[in-house]
Amino acid sequence: MATEPKLSHTTAMILQAIDAGFVYGFSIMEMTGLPSGTVYPAMRRLEEDELIRSRWERQAIADREQRPPRKYYQLTAGGKTTLESSRKRYPLLQRMVPPAEAKS
Repeated sequence: MATEPKLSHTTAMILQAIDAGFVYGFSIMEMTGLPSGTVYPAMRRLEEDELIRSRWERQAIADREQRPPRKYYQLTAGGKTTLESSRKRYPLLQRMVPPAEAKS
């Protein structure tokens, strides 16, 4: 990625949520208060920009918990750098989504 993308407050919140341990779609929506129609398209763009990566959990885990499989997200090195810049641009970001508060 040649230049650092300009992130909206919404996408910065999503990166902050992932960094804080909210690593699948529904948990990100719960933490940020954003609707699915905002979160999932934003996460697709973040993945295209190589700021996050995703992986599907094993079906056996989902079956054991009697739910559909979750798609888990994590920050890439570029995502971590971008998040740090976003924290400077949006100083209240860490207060809205405290870092490392939850685990998946």
